[in-house]
Amino acid sequence: MKAAYITQTGPPESIRYGDLPEPQPAGNRALVRVRAVAVNPIDTYIRSGLVQMDLPTPFIVGCDLAGVVEAVGPDVNGLEPGDRVWGSNQGLLGRQGTFAEFVSVDENWLYPTPPTVSDEQAAAIAMVGITAHLGLVRDARLQRGETVLVNGASGGVGSTVVQIAKLLGARVIATVGGHERIEAALKLGADHVIDYKTVEVDSAVKKIAPGGVNVWWETAREPNFDRVVTALASRGRMILMAGREARPQFPVGPFYVRGCSLHGFVMFSAHPDEQRECADDLNDWMVAGRLNPRIDRVMPLAETGVAHRLQEQNTIGRAGTLAGKIVLKPD
Repeated sequence: MKAAYITQTGPPESIRYGDLPEPQPAGNRALVRVRAVAVNPIDTYIRSGLVQMDLPTPFIVGCDLAGVVEAVGPDVNGLEPGDRVWGSNQGLLGRQGTFAEFVSVDENWLYPTPPTVSDEQAAAIAMVGITAHLGLVRDARLQRGETVLVNGASGGVGSTVVQIAKLLGARVIATVGGHERIEAALKLGADHVIDYKTVEVDSAVKKIAPGGVNVWWETAREPNFDRVVTALASRGRMILMAGREARPQFPVGPFYVRGCSLHGFVMFSAHPDEQRECADDLNDWMVAGRLNPRIDRVMPLAETGVAHRLQEQNTIGRAGTLAGKIVLKPD
């Protein structure tokens, strides 16, 4: 089978695209013919060695997938050949990745793909959707009528947070950079959009939410805690999902005096049952047409190295040339 893989960590150019043995299902694992995958920042961190994990050799990159079950192991209970499925949480913690024509995946990490949802949509929602759901529902405990600020609402996670927050009945303030992204955020459901390239964010937030925001969702790798704490309402919550190497200053006094809380998490550490609950909601919302993953572009799987370079330029280099997910498809 064709696969995008590395034999040692390094730059995007270290990714090879070639033939590897087809995996086999065993135990509670299903063999899935891959129809679409999506690139995540964590994929590039693992491939580069920025995030160090024990990796099989050769190591197939990628976390997300959507496809069709080809065969199942003897201990699989909920899947049959021909089932369309999607999932995430691969390509890390010792697991092989998904950027291949076939993958063998523990059934605990696979969810049914509804008939009206495309493979591209399913792959694109996988990690970002579960991440957004965990942060808003499990950690922030977002309530109807509360105000959420999404700092960086044009990316894969940010655009998903906007949509799910609206689905949960919140008022959403989104920050983006550029006129086109303002229009996109409004279409996603944001009630207020701030262009941080032309508007002073702090004063704009104060006008929109004079009593403060209840939840601040931070996508930037270097958060400005002074800005966030100033903007939070009493008992406000901040969600962190980026910035592994960041060491910013923190305004301890104002934070604890106002009873605020800080929630940091990585999606792949969540229990399978927690992630399945998220997936069930995501499926329901996609079927209803109320949740639409934002896809920036679709590329051939053979161009995985190019896709990783583009993702790095945006997550680390802050190029601002991506507005959504990169989806790749086998030939």
